[in-house]
Amino acid sequence: MAMTDTSHHSDISLAEPSHYIALMKPRVMRLVVFTAVAGLIAAPGPLNPVLSLIAIICITIGAGASGALNMWYDADIDAVMSRTTNRPVPQGLVTSDQALNFGLIMSVLSVVTLGLLVNWVAGGLLAFTIFFYAVIYTMWLKRSTPQNIVIGGAAGAFPPMIGWACVTGTIGLEGLALFAIIFIWTPPHFWALALWKMRDYDDAHVPMMPNVAGEKSTRNQMLAYSTLLAPLSVAPWVLGFAGPAFGVLSALLGAAFLWLTFKVWQDAGRSEKLLHEKKLFAFSIFYLFALFGLLIVDAIALRTTGSYLLAGLVGA
Repeated sequence: MAMTDTSHHSDISLAEPSHYIALMKPRVMRLVVFTAVAGLIAAPGPLNPVLSLIAIICITIGAGASGALNMWYDADIDAVMSRTTNRPVPQGLVTSDQALNFGLIMSVLSVVTLGLLVNWVAGGLLAFTIFFYAVIYTMWLKRSTPQNIVIGGAAGAFPPMIGWACVTGTIGLEGLALFAIIFIWTPPHFWALALWKMRDYDDAHVPMMPNVAGEKSTRNQMLAYSTLLAPLSVAPWVLGFAGPAFGVLSALLGAAFLWLTFKVWQDAGRSEKLLHEKKLFAFSIFYLFALFGLLIVDAIALRTTGSYLLAGLVGA
């Protein structure tokens, strides 16, 4: 795909600190870092406060680096999509070279610091996450297959594994369970947006599932993934690193997610306003914050009192 002409911006930079922050995709980064913190706090073992803070900072910088590299490469399609046209590179506020250099420097800084000061399992996972998002997803999958979000969703699922590895030095079945939750959550979350923004993806020639396979197939797949997600929501309790209160509340969250996806599936072709899709997209973000927030609260309760949150009320 030909790059959008931004040559008139190439020699002059209008970059301000706020533009570099925007390059880091702060809204996406908040969710990424939050799930990483959940993995770190839920992991068994002592938490060194200094090393924990360093780990969180490194993961934050690494997530920001991924966002900057994504914006560098995707400047052409960002320029033609309504929800991305105001990003710093297509607006000419940050040059392409600046975005690339910023992303590369932050990538190296975050990985090396995490590896040297925390452990190299976590550092290696962070390096692979940045590579997966910037190269495997952004440069390859996004423009070549409607499975881009399914496979590429792994990039957003790695952070809780990194947090877990920061404490334990391993991945473990628990880390894989947290990975699986986000991995299965990603397709219905993003396809709700893709149904809503189909015209944008058509204009940018990005082969999103609704544009390639059609809306009916996409809704069927969303329902299938959400059906898998509902039982996965309770995996931390089943595996024993969260308490029964988490199990009950996470089951309710999973059921609500499945119900909203069912409404999207049921409403296929009946509404031009796509209200159910918009509700599902909004709720999906709340779902992930709530689920990992419950995990954090549960883990803190265990660390400070020796028992899980509300264990006495719902049965230890």
